[in-house]
Amino acid sequence: MAEFQGPYFYGTGRRKTAVARVRLYPNGEGRVLVNGRQAEEYFGQRDTLIAMVRSPLKQLDATGRYDVSIRVMGGGVSGQAGAVRHGLARALTRADETFRPVMRRAGFLTRDPRMKERKKYGLKRARKAPQYTKR
Repeated sequence: MAEFQGPYFYGTGRRKTAVARVRLYPNGEGRVLVNGRQAEEYFGQRDTLIAMVRSPLKQLDATGRYDVSIRVMGGGVSGQAGAVRHGLARALTRADETFRPVMRRAGFLTRDPRMKERKKYGLKRARKAPQYTKR
């Protein structure tokens, strides 16, 4: 995880089953690496996910001030993008405490608690019951 050098600020983000470990390097050029690849390359043609990942930096007009190195695992690409946004917001507030109210108002510091519900025994899925038969 040593793409960039020097001191950094750390934040962990979570969404569904995805976990993102974010390192924020001050005095950067605005590069965002996700699992060693550019964010645009990692999230492919999904512009909404790339916008979601960059939204905490954009909210603060800090796009060119930091380099960001991210390790993300688990879940799908949408959950991973949400985890990255959460972790990046946490790292930014650790870098400068004055960012906290802005991040809080935007809703970036709140962990989205929605998870897939577990399957219960006797049911086909979490809530889908077997078809009723009269005889």
